[in-house]
Amino acid sequence: MPKGIPNPAAMYGIYPRSWGFEVSIVRNGNRYFKQFGRASYGSEEQALLQAQDWRDGVVRSVPPVPRRTRAEKLRVNNTTGVSGVFAQVASSGKVRAWVAKTYLGQEEILRTDFPVNTVGDAAQALAIEERQRQLERMAGLAKLHPAEEMIRTAPAVSHDAELSPKRSKSEIKRSTNSSGVSGVHFKAPNVGHPGYWLAITYTAGKGSVSKAFSIKDHGPEQAKQLAIEERERQLEQKLLYTRATGDALTIPFRKDKEHRLHGAAAATGARQTQ
Repeated sequence: MPKGIPNPAAMYGIYPRSWGFEVSIVRNGNRYFKQFGRASYGSEEQALLQAQDWRDGVVRSVPPVPRRTRAEKLRVNNTTGVSGVFAQVASSGKVRAWVAKTYLGQEEILRTDFPVNTVGDAAQALAIEERQRQLERMAGLAKLHPAEEMIRTAPAVSHDAELSPKRSKSEIKRSTNSSGVSGVHFKAPNVGHPGYWLAITYTAGKGSVSKAFSIKDHGPEQAKQLAIEERERQLEQKLLYTRATGDALTIPFRKDKEHRLHGAAAATGARQTQ
């Protein structure tokens, strides 16, 4: 959005990128940052839903500082040691008055001047005392964006049914993918080898489950189709496990006997890595 115009509430703290969305929110000097790629969640709509859900969690769990706390923070150019208290200096360099000033709202600014020629050396101390009285009228949290309070005070709603689990790296179709299906790849050990189609699904911390289909045994089209069907079975198994355990990073593994492909005589096999 143009400078000075806040983003719509739905996009508060969320920034569109060519690959998806980025969330960035600063609280008390700490930056909360996370990226949501459309490839990782299957679509732009899912990536945005995930970004909004994570953003809402940050807003609810880490509220802005109280307005008074922010008002009491010393500015870089403060020379008095007390926020909101400053000196009025004449052209001669002599202090004419000490001022206590507090911004309460767009139409409410508190200000009291203490002229030195009236109250003498007590002017600065009186201004400091007045500033404390002004701050007592300041309540609530710092307002960072119109959507802040709405998100923070709205009843928490579960979006689990709407959110898809994040895809593992093996589920994302790369630009170099030759099959058009993520996790299905053509392999050829050497130039003279007819090759095979491989279905593989990886899970962080667990390893990968894979199965290969030899072109020599099945022909190129059938081997590819078998690999695609095997990939679907692997993903179904992973999804069932994810729903049962709530762990999007793990899937069960079949204890199939390990088979290896040997040169031109490669046969259909299965490989599992723990």
